[in-house]
Amino acid sequence: MNLTLKIWRQKDASSKGQMVDYKVTEISEHMSFLEMMDVLNEQLVNSDEEPVAFDHDCREGICGMCSMYINGEAHGPDRGVTTCQLHMRMFKDGDTITIEPFRAAAFPVIKDLVVDRSSFDRIQHAGGYISVNTSGNTQDANSIPISKHAADTAMDAATCIGCGACVATCKNSSAMLFVGAKVSQYALLPQGQVEAADRVRNMVAQMDLEGFGNCTNTGACEVECPKGISLENIARMNRELMKASV
Repeated sequence: MNLTLKIWRQKDASSKGQMVDYKVTEISEHMSFLEMMDVLNEQLVNSDEEPVAFDHDCREGICGMCSMYINGEAHGPDRGVTTCQLHMRMFKDGDTITIEPFRAAAFPVIKDLVVDRSSFDRIQHAGGYISVNTSGNTQDANSIPISKHAADTAMDAATCIGCGACVATCKNSSAMLFVGAKVSQYALLPQGQVEAADRVRNMVAQMDLEGFGNCTNTGACEVECPKGISLENIARMNRELMKASV
């Protein structure tokens, strides 16, 4: 395939960015999207031009690092995949593909397509953990009875990889799907009950402090989430916050 790429280029956080056009040729439909970006960068390096900076790590849809807004959709036109799992067969020969970073005030651009998502880390640090007794009297996790429904639902919430697609997709740049998932994975299990009230209060407060918007129940976040995290987690977080506030 021969493609035209319109890519956001920005030298650093303080510089003004712009869209720049590039041509790539002989792209295989079997390539992943990031492999196509590698081809472009090799072409740029060979021409003594600055390569396009973009986040990536595992390239297996697990780490949540890759974060591109492709043709107006977080992670591109496919569903249930991250950018690294998106394949070029989703595009046609001659297509023009627009590639931007995730856009949100809480995700400032570092360079080109790389954004700073450390706001998610700070939300996690505010309460996304449990305190464990390490004195030698620790109760074995397998000895704590947990219903299959609760275990399965907690596991579904825990599949969130923190990529930020929910924020990039939301018209309000809300992080409530992310925070809801992180609160839910503990709220559903007995190990998470001791600090449940402090956890949800602190994580929601940190989310607001980071400048994320509120949820208006559009549902775009669930549609674009590569792990299919359910909106039910937002409702559960709201219930947990209400309980913690009375």
